[in-house]
Amino acid sequence: MRIKLYPPLAIHEQGNRDNQEDYIYPVLGDATSDDKLFIVCDGMGGHEHGEVASQTFAKSLAEYFNTHASSDVVLPDKLIADALSYAYHNLDAADSGSYKKMGTTLTLLYFHRGGVTAAHIGDSRIYHLRPGKRLLYVSRDHSLVFDLYQSGEITYGEMRTSQQKNVITRAVQPGEDNRVKPDIIHITDVRPGDYFYMCSDGMLEQMDDDDIFGLLSGRGSDEKKMKKLIAATAGNQDNHSAYIIHVEDVKTEECDADITGNEETTAKFNVLNMKPLGDVAANRPDEDDDLTVTAASAPASAKRHTRKKKTLTPLWWALLIAAIVAVAAWLALYGWGGRHDKANDEPAYETVSVHNDEPIKPVIHHSTTPQRNRASSKGKVAEEAAASRNAQDGDAASTGKDSKSRHEVTSGESDNSRDNNANEGDN
Repeated sequence: MRIKLYPPLAIHEQGNRDNQEDYIYPVLGDATSDDKLFIVCDGMGGHEHGEVASQTFAKSLAEYFNTHASSDVVLPDKLIADALSYAYHNLDAADSGSYKKMGTTLTLLYFHRGGVTAAHIGDSRIYHLRPGKRLLYVSRDHSLVFDLYQSGEITYGEMRTSQQKNVITRAVQPGEDNRVKPDIIHITDVRPGDYFYMCSDGMLEQMDDDDIFGLLSGRGSDEKKMKKLIAATAGNQDNHSAYIIHVEDVKTEECDADITGNEETTAKFNVLNMKPLGDVAANRPDEDDDLTVTAASAPASAKRHTRKKKTLTPLWWALLIAAIVAVAAWLALYGWGGRHDKANDEPAYETVSVHNDEPIKPVIHHSTTPQRNRASSKGKVAEEAAASRNAQDGDAASTGKDSKSRHEVTSGESDNSRDNNANEGDN
């Protein structure tokens, strides 16, 4: 691919510091649309000669790239490694041997035939954004607070207010046996209108990802946007520097099929793959964008495709309600026991002892006895009925001693009449 740029714009402010320890390449005012290499280095605050470290390292990288790299071919990672070795060698030579070693952060962008290569060390940042649509890449700070966030010690929002936010865990320093290596990402999803924004941490004292996205997505020329950034950071304490790089055009070629795929969506050091879902800034894809960058809750390699939400039509609602009513009716009729059993509907009878000529009326209770106990319950009912009849007979016999029932009196008169007739016959 062939990437054409608008004239890049730089910010290089001292803030309220006594000296400027940031260094940018190209230097302020020298950048043109033909430039392909951009560097921002932040000399380590509180260390001696921070400006020497940032300047030495950035200039050495630029020298090596300008001599060995070509934007007409894909940039190999080995060339980056060789450039870093060259820059480290020069930094070692510039070391004064002081107890407090000088150091610097690094952000680097290189536009070439295969897209854009981005490399960073420390807490200076690189952004790739599509105005009005979404952030595509935010470099992960090599800082103590980010390590604490990843370990669950603090929240994402607490990183900005932590007293340890300025402690970095990775920096370029001279005289190190194990030289620090950068995080490197290959970006192939580059479109006309995209912005690349690289800055030292001083630019972020009063701005966050949403602020940067909103400002660069706004209307107006790049010059106006640069002035807004300068105004928004005018009260910052630290040195603050940045480069605004606006893509004018991108032309693809047949041989682009050989280019390595875009790594923005899978890079473990892309903050957008680590942030909580609600904190992902300005993730608003267009209809023609099928890929959205998500937070850390999803796997870093996951690709999410936008889908329309499915809703139930009125017909489906009616069928669903009818099914619920049918199930409820079935349960009400047959209960939870499963298969219908006629034995479940048999009433249990209770006999009642009644004196005199009152008819015996059964009292019906619908049994709630579980099915497995129904047989024993019926046997008990039968026994109780027999016992009740015996009790009635006993009551009838006992009442003859005191007061006879109407039935017993009638029987007695009949017996006396038969006895009298027999006596008369004998006479």
